[in-house]
Amino acid sequence: MLRADDPSVLSLARYADQPPLTIPRDPAREAARRELSKRMYHENDPSWFQRALNAFWDWVDKLFNSAASATPGGPLGLVVVIAAVLLVVGALWWRLGSPRRGPVSSAALFDDRPRSAADHRAAAEAHAAQGHWNQAVQERMRAIVRSLEERTLLDIRPGRTADEAAAEAGRTLPSHTDRLRSAASDFDDVTYGGRAATEQSYHRIAELDRDLERTKPVLAASASSHSAAHNARQGAAE
Repeated sequence: MLRADDPSVLSLARYADQPPLTIPRDPAREAARRELSKRMYHENDPSWFQRALNAFWDWVDKLFNSAASATPGGPLGLVVVIAAVLLVVGALWWRLGSPRRGPVSSAALFDDRPRSAADHRAAAEAHAAQGHWNQAVQERMRAIVRSLEERTLLDIRPGRTADEAAAEAGRTLPSHTDRLRSAASDFDDVTYGGRAATEQSYHRIAELDRDLERTKPVLAASASSHSAAHNARQGAAE
């Protein structure tokens, strides 16, 4: 039990009479900053990567909310608009393919390695057996053109394009003009347009190749004789 004359009681009485201890604002702030900068207070803080990722997602969220507020229908309307844009872009990409690096007429049909039509056909069949339809279409079109050159229906001309070959061959094989143009278009789409060939497109070109082998050409002299005979028959009828 404390007595009134106890030294500790007297000491407490003296401190009670004094004003409380105060620290100026700036030193207190600096002391608090030093204390809070200790490692023990930051052991569970997120890493710099996590902070950057959080800031990015906060920005995306604000951007989405701003766009949604400006779009009729709110967030649902914004989703519908984005889906429609993606569908349009996908349809254009599928229809047009990737941009071509240059005009088709500037690219040659053959490379610098001379090969026979049989060689190109064998290469085409090998690619087709492995399901490599792009290469199969390319090699089969080359086989068609090389075969026409071997039959002297086309002159051997380096740098010829598939379109040029189809146009020239159509003059001596007029019954296959449309199919030749279609085959040249398939070749161009695969080679320069970034489109993917299909098994059906390869079989169409392969069937054209076989049909051309069995088709007799319409030579210029024969065409002139046929035209003259036709005109003579018309004159006699008149």
